[in-house]
Amino acid sequence: MLEALRVRDFRLLWTGRTVSLLGSWLLVIAIPAHVYALTGSLLATGLTLVAEHLPPLLLGPVAGVLADRWDRRRVMITADLVRALAVTLMLFATAGHSLWLVYAALVAESAGAVLFRPAAQAHVPAVVGTGTGLSSANALNAAVDGTVRLVAPPLGAAIMTLTSFQTLIWIDVASYLVSAAAIAATTRVAGTSGRARAGLAGGAKALRDLPIARALLPLTAVFLAANASLSALLVPFGIERLGGSEQIGFVVSALGAGFLLGAVLVRRLVDRVRPRHLLAASQLATSAAFFVLFGSTSPAVALPAAVAIGVFGSMTLVTPQTALQRAVPNEVLGRISAVFLTAEALATLVGALAGPVLAQAFSLSAAVVVACVLTAAGALAGLATRWDGSGRMAVCRTS
Repeated sequence: MLEALRVRDFRLLWTGRTVSLLGSWLLVIAIPAHVYALTGSLLATGLTLVAEHLPPLLLGPVAGVLADRWDRRRVMITADLVRALAVTLMLFATAGHSLWLVYAALVAESAGAVLFRPAAQAHVPAVVGTGTGLSSANALNAAVDGTVRLVAPPLGAAIMTLTSFQTLIWIDVASYLVSAAAIAATTRVAGTSGRARAGLAGGAKALRDLPIARALLPLTAVFLAANASLSALLVPFGIERLGGSEQIGFVVSALGAGFLLGAVLVRRLVDRVRPRHLLAASQLATSAAFFVLFGSTSPAVALPAAVAIGVFGSMTLVTPQTALQRAVPNEVLGRISAVFLTAEALATLVGALAGPVLAQAFSLSAAVVVACVLTAAGALAGLATRWDGSGRMAVCRTS
């Protein structure tokens, strides 16, 4: 799992990503809490999520073009500096009348993340190659994601309680500056900039010509929408079935622990199992685990199910990412990655809205069944489609 860390440039990229991710997740609870303290408004608090989700929907494809046209190191450094500057705006949001600064900062920070992510996803294969080093790199990133999501939100809340909201802002600013410095210390990879003809049309053509991308895009979107709908129902489920917010905290911790275990497993499996088989098995297992979780009435059942969701959910995210990075030519990888990131944002937003709407219109159980069935159907659809060695797509037929 540590193979990619032998590459100096990846060590720097990974360190910068880890530090900046930690800084960002420290604010996950702190920002909504700060807005609620200033306004006492649930609507104003909820708008912080809207501000974060808009840039990926609006800027995703453009970010992909920039990642393929410009030097990706410079794109990532610029994105980190933009995010550091954006976050400082929140220091001046000290009353309800200055709340717009929080929203403006969130939009700008999210826009920086939209620029950063496709450039990073396209740059990693150029640094570590597309062999076992790539699966190691993706597994390490998944492990960091699980650790940060497990530790950072409660840590951020504790820091804000003991010190102040402004202290967290300065920590986040410093994390982006550390990331920019780490990336600046890497060496430039030949052939990763100056593509003057890299445009949206070329990216669309590449997407049409790559069966693996065309197949994985809807499969990934369906899974993320279903996952978001169930995640949105987790809090009311915990209150109604498990007994309160403390149990929800344990479930979230179990999800994070499972995510870490999944990162270890996917490192071992992604190089040994066909992507469509591994993806289908992971999605089916995730669907089954969600069904068990939402059917439980005690932590004794809910916690193991949450661990399983984390394990197989992690594998479901890493497997298609690694497959794409290996199959897509690097000169268009930024644009293809950006399309997937945009679809991810849209699917997450749709799912987060659809889950509560279905639960309110019918029942919590009905919403869970719909999401689990969609996830399982997507897994079976992916299993029925295969890619041969020449990259062509064929549909399995039964007589």
